[in-house]
Amino acid sequence: MPSEKAKMLAGELYNPRAPELVADRERARELVGLYNQTGATDQESRALLLEELCGSVGERPTVEPPFRCDYGEQITLGDRFFANFGCVFLDVCPIEFGDRCLLGPSVHVYTATHPLDAATRAEGKEYGKPVTVGDDVWVGGQAVLNPGVEIGDRSVVASGAVVTRDVPPDVVVQGNPAEVVKELD
Repeated sequence: MPSEKAKMLAGELYNPRAPELVADRERARELVGLYNQTGATDQESRALLLEELCGSVGERPTVEPPFRCDYGEQITLGDRFFANFGCVFLDVCPIEFGDRCLLGPSVHVYTATHPLDAATRAEGKEYGKPVTVGDDVWVGGQAVLNPGVEIGDRSVVASGAVVTRDVPPDVVVQGNPAEVVKELD
């Protein structure tokens, strides 16, 4: 029988109160707490903490504190990734950012979701869907990327947009739900 963590990573219903998952979240909160206490000039400590927290980190990432995540282990940051203040990543499934991605302040990325059926939801089960962001993507402040979406290379997600479905490459999306408003050359 697969573990609750294996079910979580596979996008199946799982019990988030399983001891292994609770321990993993506590580890992440400890590392995030340390990260959020680092000073602006302590880039070496920040880099080491990001490497310990995240599953994979490219060259020269920047994540401005405060930052929050569930586990950290499912997060991939590409080369020269930048996230401004107040970003939240709920990483029960993989969150993958390509190279040179820019995130404005308070961007939220959710892989976690809950069953629509009230009885199943009342049991406390949840599941997730991965989020993938391509290379050279800019996500404006307070945008939300929902479970299961993919953002194509070079696209722009406007501030405050709520992305509920895939975004093709080379477009600008805005609104709630986010819609393509411009194709980029």
